[in-house]
Amino acid sequence: VQLQASGGGLVQTGGSLRLSCAASGRTFSSYAMGWFRQAPGKEREFVAAISWSGGSTYDADSVKGRFTISRDNAKNTVYLQMNSLKPEDTAVYYCAATPRGVGVRPYEYEYWGQGTLVTVSS
Repeated sequence: VQLQASGGGLVQTGGSLRLSCAASGRTFSSYAMGWFRQAPGKEREFVAAISWSGGSTYDADSVKGRFTISRDNAKNTVYLQMNSLKPEDTAVYYCAATPRGVGVRPYEYEYWGQGTLVTVSS
């Protein structure tokens, strides 16, 4: 599976962005998907994840109520809708895929996209 993340950019505090992650391959619908982020000088951290069917989603406490993960298996794409953005959300955002169940740790994912930068100005 090859992943291509897009949709990052510069936004003011309180603004919104929607990230997309397009996947290649015919088996996208069998993969659980996750979004992670990494700020300068910090470790990569979990943001959100979604099961292969889209029936189960998981969010980090830091983004709960503000970010929403979703997927469209017909389009081989997973999304991250980010609302009420804060400066502390500034990071490179990565999408990831795993053929196993949903995970919240980076090592649980086998395939990674290249990342897209989100910058939230105060």
